[in-house]
Amino acid sequence: MKKNGWKKGALSVLLAGAVVAAGCTSQNSNNPGQSGSDTAKGGNTLVISALVDPDTLDLHKSTWLSPANTLLYEPLLTRDMTGKIIPGLAEKYEVSEDGKVWTFTLRKDIRFHSGEAVTAAAVKDSFDRMLEVSPVKGIVGPIEKVEATDEQTFKVYFSTPFAPFINVVISGMISPIDPKKAKELGDGFGDNPSGTGSVMFEKRERGASLTYKKNPDYNWGPEYVTNKGPLQVDHVMFRFLKDDDTRMMEFKKGTIHVLNDVPANAVAELQGLPGVEIKKTMDLGIKYIAFNNLHPLFSDVRLRKAVALSVDRDPLVKVALNGFGKPVYGPLAPTIFGYSDKIEAKAKQMYSRDLDQARKLLADAGWTDTNGDGIVDKDGKALSVEILVSPEPSFQRAVQILQSQLKEAGIDLKITVQEITTIKDRISKKSYDMALMYYGWYDADIFYLLFEKSNYSSRMYFTRPDLDDLLNKGRAEMNDEERIKIYEEAQEIMLNESPWVPLWANETVTAIQGVKGFVINPYTQNMVLNDVKLDK
Repeated sequence: MKKNGWKKGALSVLLAGAVVAAGCTSQNSNNPGQSGSDTAKGGNTLVISALVDPDTLDLHKSTWLSPANTLLYEPLLTRDMTGKIIPGLAEKYEVSEDGKVWTFTLRKDIRFHSGEAVTAAAVKDSFDRMLEVSPVKGIVGPIEKVEATDEQTFKVYFSTPFAPFINVVISGMISPIDPKKAKELGDGFGDNPSGTGSVMFEKRERGASLTYKKNPDYNWGPEYVTNKGPLQVDHVMFRFLKDDDTRMMEFKKGTIHVLNDVPANAVAELQGLPGVEIKKTMDLGIKYIAFNNLHPLFSDVRLRKAVALSVDRDPLVKVALNGFGKPVYGPLAPTIFGYSDKIEAKAKQMYSRDLDQARKLLADAGWTDTNGDGIVDKDGKALSVEILVSPEPSFQRAVQILQSQLKEAGIDLKITVQEITTIKDRISKKSYDMALMYYGWYDADIFYLLFEKSNYSSRMYFTRPDLDDLLNKGRAEMNDEERIKIYEEAQEIMLNESPWVPLWANETVTAIQGVKGFVINPYTQNMVLNDVKLDK
């Protein structure tokens, strides 16, 4: 069926690939974020604290999207505060009867930061570049070509229908970059980027801060904001502070307006401070235990299920997250398209903690405690497995709880703390037992990226022909209701095979002070700065 205009659908970034944390360079101060430390107390600069400096400001070469590198760009489509799809840079879109051709009509009089006009030809060139250089280009689907048909209209052609494309567009991953400037600068585009966003690049102190200035020509703000023109602040500065104590100290000093990712154990304190507002949003993804399904131990579904049945998620949320999260038993968070109450209820029934059943499964696989030390063994060898975990504080707290819980079932869990890049490298080499991991995306198509045979090596090394078939059907089915049915069937397979252990979805907490009009869109998780004014 042909689709056009704006339809209200289910939810559409973090990328499935993961996070690359950029390090400080030698030219900067020894105190990250020191530059501009008094900015929040004077001038007309909005100061935002973030944990990680983006890997690059070149949208097409980034593996991780965050406000720090997406504010420069505007999506073709977006969602309002109710989840309804609304115009972005495109004033309308249409999908062909066969689902293979998406037609977008651009708004007029939009310009890149360089002053170049945003035309259909420019957007086509931007698409072409993305498909050539992006490390995550597979997420945009089976695009055959992009064609500019007139000044304001372009078409995206797919070899097969690709339903998740709507959420790819909304995510901002394919927001137009300035192709002329990108061609001129080559690899240097990330050092002096040009997009269509409400802010323009000004300067960057790698690992310390990133400063933008407002775009004076901007007048295409989303329809749900009051101010559709230039921002009402002159500059937006991101300060990159990894240490929680430092972030809290700077916020309480008043040098930061917006504190992202408030430490869970600090929320109550900040709520008690005068003039501080707390905003909460549920993540578009989950944290989970990834099994190496090729490992001799975890190639046995009984061991995978035994681990799953050993886990009690409530303490993970209450203790590791200080209550700022939601236990998840099924493969999807409630915020993701394809989530099913039925599947979540079944998963909870199947995998709520049951130590007796966990021990029975271990015994059925030949693992029993023959020497009374509390750890099961087989052929004289104790059941000892390694779990990889990043230094992130909530992960550290969670893995300690998991270690204790699995010990009660007779499993000796050895904890290895490594940076996420090292963990990903070990996973890519199949050199791991288990890992505490996460994913984030807007659509159940995340399963294709994690489990389908062409992405077999991405995380768990688990694939099945019937699952592959369903994941490919889910991509091609353009009817939302039918897609949900397909993904329910796919999730049934995951429940029965337990290739991973879903654990929780985070509730992200942001603290704000000294500003009015700051909004976080719950459907895109983007910061909306259009109506922001600093308190004088």
